[in-house]
Amino acid sequence: MTQPLKFFKTSLTRDFARHYAEMAIVMLVGMGLLALPARLVTGATFPSLDTDDPTLMLARMAVIMTVPMIPWMRWRGHAWAPCLEMAAAMLVPASAVIVLAEAAVVENLAILMTIEHVAMFGAMFGVMVARPDEYSRRCEQGGSRGRPIVSQR
Repeated sequence: MTQPLKFFKTSLTRDFARHYAEMAIVMLVGMGLLALPARLVTGATFPSLDTDDPTLMLARMAVIMTVPMIPWMRWRGHAWAPCLEMAAAMLVPASAVIVLAEAAVVENLAILMTIEHVAMFGAMFGVMVARPDEYSRRCEQGGSRGRPIVSQR
């Protein structure tokens, strides 16, 4: 078997797909649960800002999707480095989309949000593929000792 095929067969397993799906669900649930509180906090903290400003909405969305992902990853047994790496995979593409909005390259908010989500999920997948051993193992719940704990099946 060729090296690339062996990589995909051994590394991109059900556990890899499960981990990706779990993180996507946690991010979307976080976005749903934290959207209104984040908007209220933003309005109270920065009363002079328009809470409907596209730049602020894009930044807030990136944060409320990233924040719940880190505790979830820690709960699943990942060390801080992979958690922060995954957070960067979320925040860097969001920053690039904010630059597009501020430079008026793209002005439609729905298109900006679509670009932001596609870029975030793509970057997240890229980080996972770059470290297949980190994301292809099944971690036990509560394994937050700084390294994933591989469960016995």
